[in-house]
Amino acid sequence: MGALVKFLLITVLILYAIRLLFRWLFPVVLAKMVNKVQDQANEQARQRNPKPEGSISIDYVPPQPKHGNADKLGDFVDYEEVK
Repeated sequence: MGALVKFLLITVLILYAIRLLFRWLFPVVLAKMVNKVQDQANEQARQRNPKPEGSISIDYVPPQPKHGNADKLGDFVDYEEVK
């Protein structure tokens, strides 16, 4: 019985210590990771060549649909709306 109480006490103490470590270390580690990502984003922003204000560049021009003959488009039927 004494071994079981000793085991439970040690387990509770270890879990409490882990909880405290996570409470103190997790925010520090998370802040360092966020700062690292921000630094990388700032570095990439500095490496880009900024364009002068007002300049426009078009990287993609969608293909224009080909206009075919009206005969090839199908049959069109005139109709009147009946009320």
